[in-house]
Amino acid sequence: MRTACLLVADLPLVAALRAEPDLAGCALGVTSAAGAHATLISVSPRAARRGVWPGHTLAHARTLCAALVARVASPAAQSAARQALVDAALSCSPRAALAAPASGALAREAAVDLDASGITARFSSEAGFAAALGARARRLGLPAAVAIASSRRVARIAARLAATARAAQPADETPTQLVPPGAERAFLAPLPLDLFDPEDPLSEACTRFGLHTLGDLLALPPRALATRLGPRALEWIALARGEASEPPLPRLRERRLVEAIDLDHPIERLQPLLFVLQGLLTRLLARLEARHLGCGPLDITLDLASGAREVRRCGVAAPTRDVRVLVRLAHHALEARRLAAPVQAVHLASEGHPLRRDQLDLFRPAGPSPAALGQTLAALASLCGAERVGAPAVPDALHPDALAMTPFAPPAADAAPNASQRMRAASAAPSRDAAATRPSETRSDFTAALALRALRPPVSAQVRIQQQRPAWLRSAVANGRVVRLAGPWRTTGGWWSHDARFAFDSFDVQTSDGSVVRLRLDHVQRVWQIDAIYD
Repeated sequence: MRTACLLVADLPLVAALRAEPDLAGCALGVTSAAGAHATLISVSPRAARRGVWPGHTLAHARTLCAALVARVASPAAQSAARQALVDAALSCSPRAALAAPASGALAREAAVDLDASGITARFSSEAGFAAALGARARRLGLPAAVAIASSRRVARIAARLAATARAAQPADETPTQLVPPGAERAFLAPLPLDLFDPEDPLSEACTRFGLHTLGDLLALPPRALATRLGPRALEWIALARGEASEPPLPRLRERRLVEAIDLDHPIERLQPLLFVLQGLLTRLLARLEARHLGCGPLDITLDLASGAREVRRCGVAAPTRDVRVLVRLAHHALEARRLAAPVQAVHLASEGHPLRRDQLDLFRPAGPSPAALGQTLAALASLCGAERVGAPAVPDALHPDALAMTPFAPPAADAAPNASQRMRAASAAPSRDAAATRPSETRSDFTAALALRALRPPVSAQVRIQQQRPAWLRSAVANGRVVRLAGPWRTTGGWWSHDARFAFDSFDVQTSDGSVVRLRLDHVQRVWQIDAIYD
């Protein structure tokens, strides 16, 4: 079994640069809190060359480097960067998981373990796999080191060793470390024990006994080491000998992605908030692209300065990776209701879905692409409301005004008749001469071609009754004497409910002004209405 480790050595600094790419190349310092007396926890290489180091206060650091740019560490941005590291790993391997957090001086790192077995079937070699994995992490704003070994712990130690050489390499190259199978002992023996992330008591004991490398431990009897240093020392020896056992990596099936950021200053206006959302959406779509997925419905969670939390949901008709469409949908969702207080933190969550593909048909014109159709439907839903956009459907109800709406979807390619079906339909159709010899059938076909256009809401009408039948009517759509009349047809239902009961008598009426309408009497409300018009 071969395992790879994708490691970011300084997560607070990388998360800050990922949120604000314009700060790349600046003297940047990340502080643990706001204020001049806050402690620096991470510094950029340019700030380090000016003598600024983690542990300095911000006031002290500014005396060493006046151009120092300070940012407060954002736990939300760091959590999103960790998940983005997992997305970069999943773009190259089906199995990946976040490694356990380290302690002490290594607490700033973030690592992902991924399965590297059988990668030569897709990549030319393990070195090519490591280079591709590092390049995909850089595209997500995560400069990382890559190591491949026969166990996860060895791969992580090798990645830590490779990360120390990043300063001596170009920015577009990935520091890599490959440990061949069976070479764990030779690789680990000269390494300092600090790379193994020892606890403070164990580290002090090793220093007291003069043990600085793993080779110093391997030279001593294991029984004496267990007595003086505890079982952790035996784990290191088993690791060096290749005898450590590890459970297999799980297959990650979670498709929900979260991007978040804690704001240095509360935002009150909509336009600056949209600027922040655009950056979050750009990073979210880059992660979805790495996993070959599209963005589904968006959940925007806003932490307000008052301590409250508001959630806005943006419906998406079809998965998409168009940032302009998503920003427009977020704009409609935010301006629909005014914020009660300034925004201090923004969380953006979405579930990834496979993008729709269009299968063309040779016997019909090409329709709109699924992506463009989905974007149009999403924009209409945000403007008119999701309940007002869709395809009409016949509900299972007797009320004439009942109407149902279903999500709109273009007909499938196999729903259209093929060429042979069209030829059989053409041969079965009667000829023009045959139709001319049957005038009655021609008249019935002409009658069936009339379209009944429903009026919603129905138009009120004044009706004069003679012999219990409508004889004259006046309304906004038809006026005059009733020339021809058919009906009535009675429709009733909902008798068990006082609010839902209905009873209608419908007539097909032709008036003297040439209008043909459907007239109905509402027995519940005792009013006459024109329900529809024949076109």
